Amino acid sequence: MKTAHDLVVAAKARIQEVALDDAEPAIRDADLLIDVREGDEFAAGHIPGAILIPRGMLEFRLSNTPELSTRDLRVLVYCKTGGRAALAAAAMADMGYLHVRSLAGGFDAWTGAGKPVARPTLPSFE
Repeated sequence: MKTAHDLVVAAKARIQEVALDDAEPAIRDADLLIDVREGDEFAAGHIPGAILIPRGMLEFRLSNTPELSTRDLRVLVYCKTGGRAALAAAAMADMGYLHVRSLAGGFDAWTGAGKPVARPTLPSFE
């Protein structure tokens, strides 16, 4: 029986990962930056410009959102440490997306390197 770790290892063998040192140019070149973490993780902080599509909803959201259906979009996905993003990138490749890459080390590597983090702003109630 395969474990989650086995699935991630297999996904990483099939996808292209972007090293942290190459992340900023990859983000600039991407048409779409997708955070596949959960909503509470995204709300606590995310890479500026990212959109949230939790891993469990990815295939459904891509299939039901016309502006995300173009298969030649340049996409960079990330999660906390890289596992969910690898699975997401592999799933997107299986769906026919041609230019999907995953951020090696994920959001933890990004923040560990002191890169900028966006947080939703709440309205002032004063």
